[in-house]
Amino acid sequence: MNALNVLYRDVSCAAASIVITAVLGLSFVQSTAVAPGARAASIPTVSLQMAPVWFGQPQPAVLVD
Repeated sequence: MNALNVLYRDVSCAAASIVITAVLGLSFVQSTAVAPGARAASIPTVSLQMAPVWFGQPQPAVLVD
């Protein structure tokens, strides 16, 4: 039974290392796909930030001597 546990551990570690290597490799390829100074096509995004309602102050605090 011990040999089966060791084999399972070795196989799972090998699979994890292959997945990690693939993710790092693909992220490197994606980050170097565009030449330096050139701009990649970007998708415009819109972000909205709500004003604080219950938390914080509406105006920044002023320090008074």
